[in-house]
Amino acid sequence: MKHKVIVWGTGVVGKLVIRELLDHPEFELVGVIVHNPEKNGVDVGTLIGVEPVGLAATIDSDAALAVDADAVAYFGPTAEFAVENISNMSRSLLSGKHVVSTSMTPLVYPQVCPKEMLEDLEKACRESGKSCFTTGIDPGFANDLFPMTLMGVCGRVDSVRVQELLDYANYAGDYSSTMGIGVSVETPAVLEIPEVLIFAWGHTIPMIADAVGVKLDRIDTVYEKWAATEPIAYPFGVIEPGQCAAVRFEIRGWVGDEAKIVIEHVNRITNDAATHWPRATSVENDVYRVIIKGSPDITQETAFRGALDGDPITGGCLATGMRAINAIPMLDDIEAGLVSALDLPLIAGRGTIRS
Repeated sequence: MKHKVIVWGTGVVGKLVIRELLDHPEFELVGVIVHNPEKNGVDVGTLIGVEPVGLAATIDSDAALAVDADAVAYFGPTAEFAVENISNMSRSLLSGKHVVSTSMTPLVYPQVCPKEMLEDLEKACRESGKSCFTTGIDPGFANDLFPMTLMGVCGRVDSVRVQELLDYANYAGDYSSTMGIGVSVETPAVLEIPEVLIFAWGHTIPMIADAVGVKLDRIDTVYEKWAATEPIAYPFGVIEPGQCAAVRFEIRGWVGDEAKIVIEHVNRITNDAATHWPRATSVENDVYRVIIKGSPDITQETAFRGALDGDPITGGCLATGMRAINAIPMLDDIEAGLVSALDLPLIAGRGTIRS
C-alpha cells in the first residue's frame, strides 16, 4: 500500500515535491496546506503548473489534518519563524501522523537543541506515538549524511571539511540582514553572531562527533565578507562598490588544539566575486564538497541540477524535499520521538527506479 502524504507549504521545495508525488509508486498525495488565501481552493495541478489532478489546496489546516494520512511533509518557513513552525508540526503529530520537515534546521540534531524548543514536539510525539524527522534545507543532508558516509570507509580521520559553494545570483530572497550581502561590509549581519550561526547551521558538528565517538572541546566560528570593487549586476539588482558581494564563514568543532570538523560556506553574487575563495572544480559553481584528510584522503564534490532546466536551485531543493519524503516509510519501524539521521537506516529511495 502507498504511504499517504499531506504536503504543508507550497514554496519552491513543496511544489517540486508535489510534482514527484503525483505519479510516485510508493506515495499518494492526499492533501496540500497553503498559507496564501489566493491559493485556497486552487487545484494542486494548476498550482504547480500541470493539468488539474482533482485535489484542491486549502488554508484550512484543521480540515486537512483530519484526512487519513501516514505523514505530513512540512515545508514551512525557516527557523526564524520557530514558534509558528513548532506549533504546526506539533498539531500535525497530534493528528496521528509522522512529520518530516526541512524547515527547522536546528532540529537536524535535537540532542543539542534548547530544552524549551523541544518540549511541545516531544510531548506531541509521546501522545501520538509518532516521529518527527528534520533533514535541513538545500540540501541539509550534505552536511551530515555525506561526510558520515565517507568517514565510514576510513581507517583514520584527521579532519573533515564540508563546503557549500553557491552562487546566490539567481536566489530570490533578501540576504542583507542575515548574511550582509548587498549592503555595506560595515553593516553587521545576524549570522556574524557566533551563537546564531552555530544555532542555524552548526548542529551537524556535534552529530558527527557523536557518531564517531569523539568529544568536542569547543565550537567556534569565522565570518568574512568581500566588498565589491566595481558594480556587479545580477537578476535582482546591482551590488555597488563597497557593498558585500560574498561571504565566507566556518563553523569549527575543535578536538584539543585542532579544528577537526568544519562546515564552510562560500556564498557569492556571481562568480566574479571573491575569486580567491574556494570554488567548484567539476562545474562552474553551486556544489557541495567533502574533504577528508586521513587514511585515505577523500574528496567528494556533488552538484545538484534540475532534470529539466539544469538549475542548481531546482536540483538542490528537490533533493532536499525528497530526502524527507523517502524517510517516511522508515518512521514506522523506529521508536516514536524526535529523530535525526543517526536514528534512521539507509534510505535508498524505494520506487525511484520504475519500469
